[in-house]
Amino acid sequence: MVKKLKVAVLGVTGAVGQEFLELLKERKFPIEELRLLASGRSAGKKIEFMGKSYQVEEAKPDSFKGLDLVLSSAGGAISRELAPHIVKSGALMVDNTSAFRMDPEIPLVVPEINPEDIAKHKGIIANPNCSTIIMLVPLFPIHKVAKIKRIIAATYQAASGAGAKAMEELKVQAQDFLAGRPVKKQVLPHQIAFNVFSHNSKIGPDGYCEEETKMVKETKKIFHDAAIRVTATCVRVPVLRAHSEALFIETEKKISVEEVRQLLSKAPGLKVIDDREKNYFPMPLEATGQDDILVGRLREDPTTTNGLTMFVSGDQIRKGAALNAIQIAELAFAG
Repeated sequence: MVKKLKVAVLGVTGAVGQEFLELLKERKFPIEELRLLASGRSAGKKIEFMGKSYQVEEAKPDSFKGLDLVLSSAGGAISRELAPHIVKSGALMVDNTSAFRMDPEIPLVVPEINPEDIAKHKGIIANPNCSTIIMLVPLFPIHKVAKIKRIIAATYQAASGAGAKAMEELKVQAQDFLAGRPVKKQVLPHQIAFNVFSHNSKIGPDGYCEEETKMVKETKKIFHDAAIRVTATCVRVPVLRAHSEALFIETEKKISVEEVRQLLSKAPGLKVIDDREKNYFPMPLEATGQDDILVGRLREDPTTTNGLTMFVSGDQIRKGAALNAIQIAELAFAG
């Protein structure tokens, strides 16, 4: 990257906002000026970054003047409200909400898959849903070689997907349950400690929840393949951080498990964890804090032609959100 940038983090007090700061520091992102923005109720809070104390400011239409980049994760409604002001200011908005993902005029990007779409932006680039990213990074190398016709996904989604408050609720509920105290629900609709339940997004008239529908529609857009068939069942599990997914695919061309293992071991953003002898495969505990998505349980699906199945785990806050957005920004401002 050639020059230092004037950067704002919008939604800085949330789980993804905090991860933005961690990754900007880790990746030595070239920052000339940093603005930390959030809702009015967070304004005035102090946050330390790279040895300097910053005060959180309330995000307003005039908060973006002179900026080069806005990393946004403050909720869809706020993104829609402030996006016109960000674009007008001349800054690039990399948005981590669902507000713009399916807008045909706005690129939806996973850098390992469709980096060329970044150049098509008109001031906004959308970051895909976390479950979509964690699914597609390991599937794309296979898709390029053997063309995937169909994907069936079952997700095991951590509390982190519902934000920092949901992660805290899981901790408190686990402590209360083990101490024999009543378990209280405030953030999630059902008890998350020692329980599993269908993803807490709205169920549509077709019986699919919003999370499942996102995975279907976003895959078609990112792969530039309207014909690919995708179905998903999304579930919340009592894991603090990092989503896991069981993936079942059918390819047009026959590809062996060993070929897949070789492909994935060389692909960017992935780490193959596939030790059958030790029964050692991807786990959210080990995916937490990692940039790479873990992939394993590679095997043929004998119930269909050219079928393969695998299990993946990826840090929902990192690659599923903040890291993907920063990788987009790095490419957008490269050279």
